Amino acid sequence: MTRLFNDPARFADDMVAGFAAAHPEHVTAVHGGVVRADRPRDGKVAVLTGGGSGHYPAFCGVVGPGFADGSVIGNVFTSPSAAQAHAVATAAETGGGVLFLFGNYAGDVMNFGLAAQQLTAEGVPARCFAITDDIASAPAEDAVRRRGIAGDFVVFKAASAAAEEGATLEEVVRVAEHANARTRTLGVAFAGCTLPGQSEPLFTVPEGKLGLGLGIHGEPGVSESELTTAEELAHTLVDGLLAERPAAGGERVAVILNGLGSTKYEELYVLWASVSRLLAEAGLEPVRPEVGELVTSLDMAGCSLTLTWLDDALERYWLAPTDTPAFRRGDPARTPRQGTAPQPRAGVPATSTARDGKPVRPAVPLAQGQAAGTAALAVRALHAAHTVLHDQEEALGRLDAVAGDGDHGRGMCKGIDAAVAAAEQAHAERAAPAAVLAAAGDAWAAEAGGTSGALWGAGLRAVGAGLPDDRAPGTEELALAAESALAAVTGLGKAEPGDKTLVDALAPFVTAFAEALRDGTTVTEAFTGAAETARTAAEETAGLRPRLGRARPLAERSIGTPDPGAVSLAAVLTTVAAEARQPARTVPQQS
Repeated sequence: MTRLFNDPARFADDMVAGFAAAHPEHVTAVHGGVVRADRPRDGKVAVLTGGGSGHYPAFCGVVGPGFADGSVIGNVFTSPSAAQAHAVATAAETGGGVLFLFGNYAGDVMNFGLAAQQLTAEGVPARCFAITDDIASAPAEDAVRRRGIAGDFVVFKAASAAAEEGATLEEVVRVAEHANARTRTLGVAFAGCTLPGQSEPLFTVPEGKLGLGLGIHGEPGVSESELTTAEELAHTLVDGLLAERPAAGGERVAVILNGLGSTKYEELYVLWASVSRLLAEAGLEPVRPEVGELVTSLDMAGCSLTLTWLDDALERYWLAPTDTPAFRRGDPARTPRQGTAPQPRAGVPATSTARDGKPVRPAVPLAQGQAAGTAALAVRALHAAHTVLHDQEEALGRLDAVAGDGDHGRGMCKGIDAAVAAAEQAHAERAAPAAVLAAAGDAWAAEAGGTSGALWGAGLRAVGAGLPDDRAPGTEELALAAESALAAVTGLGKAEPGDKTLVDALAPFVTAFAEALRDGTTVTEAFTGAAETARTAAEETAGLRPRLGRARPLAERSIGTPDPGAVSLAAVLTTVAAEARQPARTVPQQS
C-alpha cells in the first residue's frame, strides 16, 4: 500500500520535487520532469526517457552522465502530456536532436509523437521509439503491439551509451531498434499495487497463484497459474524467453532479474540462483547481470526476467560507465560544463512555455455580440462536466482497473480541473468561444496527460475552431464542429468504432447530433437525444473486446465491463445536455 503522500493528485509533482532536492549533483527539475545537472557538450543527441511515474528508478533515476539526458514524468501510471515532453526536450537538447524512448503504450506513443512533431517544426530534429519487449502481451508475429516493460532499461542504456560516444540521431535510433529487437521480457505478479490515496489494490491474485504476463502499470497478468517453488518459477521464466530466442542471438546476454516493488532482494537472489544455472545449461553466459529493482510498479509484488542477446556493440553499450542517482558503473568523465543551467533555444516561438513552465497563450480574438453567450455556455458546460467527473472519479477508476491501470477517474479529474480554470481565465478576458475551448483543451491535455488527456484536448480545440467569433453558431456550424471533433479524435488516436474506446460513444453521438440538426431539430433537443445515444453506446461497449490501449492484452477480462473512456464521455455529454436545458445563469467560480 502507498502510505506516504500529501494530495494524491499531486503525488508525482511532490515526488519530483523531493527527488531533485535529494540529487542536485545529478538532476535539475524543469517543467514536466528533470534534466541532467551537468549540461552535456553541444551537439550531443539528447536521449530522454519517459512515461508515468510509479516505476522508480525508471525513468528519472537513470538521468546523468552515461545514461539519459532527461526524463519526462507523468502522473502515476499515466503518460506525460505533449507539453511536458516538449518542455523537457527544450531544456535538455544541445543541438544534436532529441530521441524520446518509452514503453509501447497508446498514450506515450501519442503524446511523445506530438512533442516530436512540434520540436521538428521548430527546427529541432526529434524522433520517438517505443520499446516492445513483453512477450506475454502479443504473439511473436504481432510483436509491434507488445508492451514495453523492464526491457526498457536495456534499450535506454544502449541508446544513451551510443549518444554519449557521439553517435548521430539516426545512429542512436538504430541502436535502440537493434537493442529492442534482441530484448525479451516475461514477468509474474503475486499481488497488485495500490495507487496513492486508494485503500484497495488495482487487482488481486488468489492465494497460492501467480499472474503470468503482468504489465507495469498495475495491470494484472494475462493468465494465472500455481505459485510453487522458485525453481519452478525460474523454469517458467527462462523457458518462456528461450522460446523466443532471436535467430542470430549468440551466447552472451545482458540479464535483468527485476523486482516490481515489494519482492524482497533475498527472494530475488533465491530465484537468481536457479535462473543463472538454467541459463548456463542453455549455453548462455550472463554479462554483468543486474538483480534488483530497476523498473517497478509502486508496491506490486512480483518480478520479471529480461534477456538481451548481445553482439560486440551492444555489449560495449551495456558495460559503458554511467553515473546516475540509481545506477552507476565505472567512472564516466564529467563534462566541463557541470552546473550550467539549461539555456532557452533560439528561435522557439513564445507560445511554447514561459520560464515558470506554464503555457504562454498568444493573443486571441475577443467575443463579439452573441458569441459572448456561446463562450459563457461553454464555461457552464465545463463546470457541469467538472461536477459529474468528480462525482464519478472512484467508479471510473474501478472500471479502468478491470483491465487497465485504474487511473482513468483521477486523470479525468485532473484534466477537467485544468480545463475549467483555463476556460474561466479566457472567458474573463472576453475571449471568443474558439479561444475559450482551445484554452480548455490545451490545459486538459497538458495537465492530464495520457491518452484521454490528449484526445479530450484535441476534441475541445476542434469544436471551438468551428464556432464564429461575432455571433451565435448556426445549426450547420454546430454539426460541422461536432464532426470535426470526431475527426480530430480518431485522427490522433487511430481508433475506430468497435475498438472499445471513447470513440464507441463519440461516433454515435456525433452522427445522431448532426443528423438531428440537419432534420430541423432544435439544438437542445438534438444534443439531449444524441447524449442518450452515447450513453447507450457506452453501456454496449461491455460486450466488446478491446483492440487498442492497455486493456488489449487483457481482452477476455475486459468483456462484460464497459469502456471507462466511453462511460466518462457519455456521462459528460448527458450532464451537459441537462445543463443546456437550464436557464442561463452566472458561471460559478471554482474554489
